[in-house]
Amino acid sequence: MITEKIKTLPELKKIVTALKSKGKKIAFTNGCFDILHYGHAKYLEDAKKKADVLIVAVNSDSSIRRIKGPSRPVVREQDRLRLIVALESVDYALLFNADTPFAVIKALKPDVLIKGADWDKNKIVGGDFVTSYGGTVSTVTLVPGRSTSSLIQEIIKRYTR
Repeated sequence: MITEKIKTLPELKKIVTALKSKGKKIAFTNGCFDILHYGHAKYLEDAKKKADVLIVAVNSDSSIRRIKGPSRPVVREQDRLRLIVALESVDYALLFNADTPFAVIKALKPDVLIKGADWDKNKIVGGDFVTSYGGTVSTVTLVPGRSTSSLIQEIIKRYTR
């Protein structure tokens, strides 16, 4: 079942410890993943290639509203979380309520921290922490023209004539 891939932070800490003891490399990324599209799927597929295990932290609804405004998210947090874990490339996911994933990164200590190439590697939240213990920060090329914001704009354009 896909919901077995959804974990709490304490559960993931135990899982990560066990996986690392077996020599597994852990990658971590996060995002809103509102209105899941091909760009998201490709991003997570490419992120998975950087490690043995991919953990994805998904912003809660309240977190997204604080970051993107009151009209977002379009898709509710539990649905977004379930869609993310339904992807083959994602090994585990959790929901987080903060504006940044720093506390999650600090708790899990991933080997690789990943964000989209639209981020400056030196400004990725948690990057300094991850490199402080020998981890790496990596970016993944995004699919041009694929974003939730552009998808929302296209829907508005098509259905408000």
